Amino acid sequence: MSTPTGTARHPQADTTGPLRTILRIDGWSTAVFGVVMLAAAQPLSGPLGLPTAWSIPFGVAMLGGAAALGLIAGHPRIPARYVAFVVAGNALSCVALLVLAFTEVIPLTGLGVAFMLAGALVVAVYAGLELAGLRRLKAG
Repeated sequence: MSTPTGTARHPQADTTGPLRTILRIDGWSTAVFGVVMLAAAQPLSGPLGLPTAWSIPFGVAMLGGAAALGLIAGHPRIPARYVAFVVAGNALSCVALLVLAFTEVIPLTGLGVAFMLAGALVVAVYAGLELAGLRRLKAG
């Protein structure tokens, strides 16, 4: 009988599993939200006060972000610097949504303000979860 030659596999703890999962969830939810912003730009304009001139580029940007998240999550070994960019992007998105909610940059309705605040909360949660994953990735 022969035995396989080469290096033996040593099981290592997969520190990227939870991070990969949250990146994928973030990517899919970002894609869905981007599609909604594009497909429902006109119908949502009135109830939210969000002009289509804002929601269409916002939707396109979200689809691009979703694609980037999918690519990052698909790496065999997720690069820490990519996750750092994701965390920074989500943090900036959170701040931007808060600015839009609390200033009169665009004429949001009450429902539009609530929509922006809910978006800021969701993005902040993703940023926090991804930051925790990044710390675990660096520690592992």
